[in-house]
Order: sequence, then structure tokens, then C-alpha cells
Amino acid sequence: MVERGTIGDMLSLPSLLAARLEAVAGVDPELRPATKPQFGHFQSNVALRLAKDAGRPPREVAQEIVASVQLDDLCEPLEIAGPGFINIRIKASVLAQVATEVLDDPAAGIEADPTAARVVLDYSSPNVAKQMHVGHLRTTIIGDCFNRVLTARGEDVLPQNHVGDWGRQFGMLIEQVLDENLDLGGLDLAGAELLYRRANDRLKADEAFADRARARVVALQAGDAETRAIWTRLIDISKAGFNASYARLNVLLRDEHIAGESMYNAMLGDVCDDLESRGIATVDDGALVVFVDGFEAPAILRNRHGGYGYDVTDVASIKYRVSALAADRLIYVTDARQSHHFQLAFAVARKAGYLPDSVSAEHVGYGMVLGTDGRPFATREGTAYPLEDLLDVAEQEAAPEIALAAIKYADLSNQLQKDYVFDAARMTKTTGDTGPYLQYAHARAARILRNAAEAGIEFSAVTVLAEPAEQTLALQLTKLGEVVAEVAQNLQPHKLCTYLYETATAMSVFYEQCPVLKAEGEVRSSRLALCAATKKVLATGLDLLGIEAPDRM
Repeated sequence: MVERGTIGDMLSLPSLLAARLEAVAGVDPELRPATKPQFGHFQSNVALRLAKDAGRPPREVAQEIVASVQLDDLCEPLEIAGPGFINIRIKASVLAQVATEVLDDPAAGIEADPTAARVVLDYSSPNVAKQMHVGHLRTTIIGDCFNRVLTARGEDVLPQNHVGDWGRQFGMLIEQVLDENLDLGGLDLAGAELLYRRANDRLKADEAFADRARARVVALQAGDAETRAIWTRLIDISKAGFNASYARLNVLLRDEHIAGESMYNAMLGDVCDDLESRGIATVDDGALVVFVDGFEAPAILRNRHGGYGYDVTDVASIKYRVSALAADRLIYVTDARQSHHFQLAFAVARKAGYLPDSVSAEHVGYGMVLGTDGRPFATREGTAYPLEDLLDVAEQEAAPEIALAAIKYADLSNQLQKDYVFDAARMTKTTGDTGPYLQYAHARAARILRNAAEAGIEFSAVTVLAEPAEQTLALQLTKLGEVVAEVAQNLQPHKLCTYLYETATAMSVFYEQCPVLKAEGEVRSSRLALCAATKKVLATGLDLLGIEAPDRM
């Protein structure tokens, strides 16, 4: 029996094996799953690599490694195969023990990051007076996954919803409200977007209205009471609409996470003055700019007309998040096409000393959502597809919690930078690599456990793992913590999706090859415990993706 502390409360067995082999070999053993059960659970070609560099026979090097490494407490005697491959088979008793630890607490394997820090996570960022559209889907889903994963790792995560609540558009919006004598008390977000369209059409056609809209922007900036009251009401209407979408998406964003563009408005002049006084920013063709090595064009802090743009707003937000929010890590989740903008903003902030080397800054860019025709998902009129309508399309194929699982999994299971096709019929299938398939695997395990409970059959631990399918599933359950740690570090949620799909697949093979309720005695009890542990791992992993784990489907 391996002492609990030796494995370390669900430390991934592959990591433990790799660490011990590396200590002997001096290099990463690059463990790979064995291709066939007769080869054990893992294989390593480390001896072949070392032998090539040393000019020695690979089997001789493999024999030295096998003789030196201490794995007796975890593994059966290591085998050398072929030209020098090392085959590793974990003891069934060890697999049973760690699977039981999963049963006791599946989250125990998600180890707290020893360098746990304050993470400021910027995502979603819809615009006031506009409904959320398909362009907000990925940032919201991806950001929510990061929020859940980093929090599970013990990070102090502070979401920041950089809502578009400031700018010239509010001049036309407020002026249109006043011209129409519009009662905002009965207006919802869809109505606010129609208001926006009417105001925008009028702005293009009526120069007198455009002049009054520009003057209204000045009044807004000056704090005019009537103007500010209408502006505040438009924000409140928008927040109600955003929150309805967030609730439907099952994401963690709340009002207290809103830190809109308006929040930084008062800081922009000070940032410009500071950078200009220190010679970091210079006037070029009437504009205040910062030139940064490695970038062809400068960051424009203030244009020649005196207006502030996105560059200075994001530099100011970085300064605030580092100094006032004590951020150790900044993560921005936006469209991949904004990568250059954020890299330039990070570079300016570092040059200014606002972003010290001790604070990391990462832009996580994502691709577009495409229709089945391969084109960006849009309405028949060519405008951005409303998010609520997108959810409605998916719910025509499946129940809301299944439709949402399909959407989230389809989004997160792809490499973020790639575009993906929104195909509701394919995404909602309960077979193949889909979110509903994972939900179905969880529901299947729940059904087995319900049937056992109804029959009065009890279980407490995984004890017997004689079949390869049992061992494969038990080993798979031990990897959750390692996968979550990788996602937290590298911000690639498709790794977690792949792990959960492999777990569900291993569960399916186990179910087909190892009868559970029809087994007897200790074998039946052990298999029920393995089902229960699998159910818990799937539920934990799905929750990190923001997906519900139903007990019935």
C-alpha cells in the first residue's frame, strides 16, 4: 500500500512516474500511453534518445535506468522491449487507491498553485444600448472558463467587464431620447438598440442633429445633470439585458465586475501628461504618441483633435489594475484581430513603468464563429447575429442545458485561435466529441448508481481492478489535476475538453466490457465505486467548463 502522502493527495501518477524517471535519466522521459495493454500503461523511449547521444546500445542504457529508478512502490517490475523501450505497468492496488481518493474528493487533485496570485481577467465587454451578439459569445464563454479554472487552482480572480459605456455615440443617443421625449422607464435592451439605430441613421442625415449630438457629448463629459441621468438610465437598461444573457449562459459575471470605459476617463489626461513630461510620449503631427521598438506605428494616446482613443484607455486600465487592484497577472480575452493593439498597449505600459516585469500580461485571442456556409455568422441582413437568437437556434435542437453544453463545448474544444462552425444539429448530438456526449456519460453513471441504490447495493472503495478497461479508467481519473494546472498556466481550455472526452470514452469502454450490476461481491462493489468516482470527475470537469452535469437525459 502506498502512503497517501507519497502520491500527494491525487498528484497525477504520470507526473510522479515522469519525475522519478527524469531524476535518473537526467532528461524528460516523455511518457506516452502504451499502444497495447500487453505493453503496460506507459512507454518511454528515453533510453534510445540517450543512447544515440552517447553512442551506446539503447538496451544497455535502458537496463541502467531500470536498475536505478525507484518505482517499486508504484509499478510492477519495468520491462525493456524491442530496441530499448521501457514499458511501465502501474500496480492495480495503486490504481485502486488513487481511484478511491478521487471518489473521496475529485477536486483534491486540483492542487492549489504555490504561486497563487491576483489575476485580473478582462472578458465579455458588450456595448451599452446594444444587444450582445455572436461576437460576444466566445469572449464570455472562454473568460468564464478561465475564471472557474483559475479560481479552482486557488488564484484570486477579479473579473473586469470592460463595458463600452463612454464615447461619442452617447451624444446622439441622449439627444434622440430628448427629441422623442422617450420614456426610458419601459425600455428594454432590444428597444435601446432600436433607439441606437434611429439615432445613428439621423446622425448621418441631419447635420443640425449631428451638431447637437456633439454638444451633448461635451455636456456628458462636463457632468450635466440631465445628460448624466439619461446616460445612467441607458446603462441600467443595458445591464439588465446583459445580466439576462449571462444568466442564460450560466456565467459568473455580475454587476460588481463591470469596469467600463467611463471608469478610466478621468485618468486619461493624467496618463498623457505623465508620459509626455517624462519624454516617453511625443507630439507627432499634432497627436500625442508613443513609439515602441518593434512596432511600425506608434500608439496614439491623443489625436490631433484632442480626442482619446483605445490605446490610452487600455494603458490607463493597465496602470490602474496593477497599482490599485494589485494584479500579478493580467489576462485579456478578445477577438484575435485585436492582438496587435494589446501587444502595443502592453509594450507602452512596460516602457512607462506601469507594467513591471513581475506582472505578466497576456492577450488570449480567439477566432470567429462561422455559419455552416463557412462565412461569419450573421443575420440575413448581414448584421451581427444576436446572442439570444443564437441560443434559441440551439434550443430548437435540444433542452436548454443540453443546448448550452453543445455551444460551450464546441467553442472551448477547438483551439482558441481557430474559427469554428456553428452547427446546432451536429453540436447537440449525444455521440461523438460533443458536450452532450459528456453529459450523457455522466447521466449513465448516475443511472447505474441509482439502480444500485434501489437494489440496496452498497459500496465504499475501489478495490479490484483486474480488467484492462477498469485500469484504463482508473488511471484516467488521476489526471484531472494535472490537466487543470496546464489550462491555468497555458490558457488552452481544449486540453480540458480533450481530457473529459477521453474520460467519457474510457467510461463507455468500461461499461461495455465490465458488467457492473451483474457482477458479484467485491468486484461489483469496486466497479460501482469506480462509476461513482468517474461521475464526480466528469461533474467537476464539466463545471470548470461552465456546463451542467445532469443525472438524467
